[in-house]
Amino acid sequence: MRKASRLFEIIQILRLAKKPVTAATIAERLEVTVRSVYRDISALQAMRVPIEGGRGIGYILRPGFDLPPLMFSIEEMEAIVLSLALLERTGDDELKQAAKRVGAKIAGAVPPPLRQTLDANALHAWGFAAPSASAVDLALVRRAIRDEEKLSLSYRDEAGRPTGRIIRPVALIYYAETANIVAWCELRQAIRNFRSDRIEDCRAAGLWFKGEGDRLRQVWVDGWEINASVAAAGN
Repeated sequence: MRKASRLFEIIQILRLAKKPVTAATIAERLEVTVRSVYRDISALQAMRVPIEGGRGIGYILRPGFDLPPLMFSIEEMEAIVLSLALLERTGDDELKQAAKRVGAKIAGAVPPPLRQTLDANALHAWGFAAPSASAVDLALVRRAIRDEEKLSLSYRDEAGRPTGRIIRPVALIYYAETANIVAWCELRQAIRNFRSDRIEDCRAAGLWFKGEGDRLRQVWVDGWEINASVAAAGN
């Protein structure tokens, strides 16, 4: 869990607590170390979040503090409902579970008239749902994109030929039938797309490409423009 997410979750835990909550309890809930909780609480207190207490006695949020309310129009709420439903059509199990948690958090935060939009069950995303990728954890791919960590793939190309690749993933595209990893391929020395249903094994390589992600994404985008120009010239 990233630090920003942990800070939000700590506030949520303390906001709902009826008595002081120990750092050990928070650490167990968030699956982090007690030392991380102490650092996060110090960071929140430095941001003037009114957390009272200390080590050994627990922490509590002073009454009157709350997170800013979520203010959505009906149309914005409908957009959220449909977007969350569309995630059900991906093969990314972690994102599907995250979508359910998002829906529950929004339902608990918005005013009753808007909550009816969530409860009405009137908007649906219909159609073929992509199967979960069996050999690749898409959550691992998304983290590698965020952290700029290289991935090691065992991959079969369109002709079924097996290859080993070290890639620098920069984007993930969800199609109805599969997901495509957009990456710089160190074997081909170029941007390539890797279909998740052709990946036989995928794991973190323990190598990094820190600071290169934005540049490689721009190389990818520039490739679209070059291809579009060639197509226009051919017409």
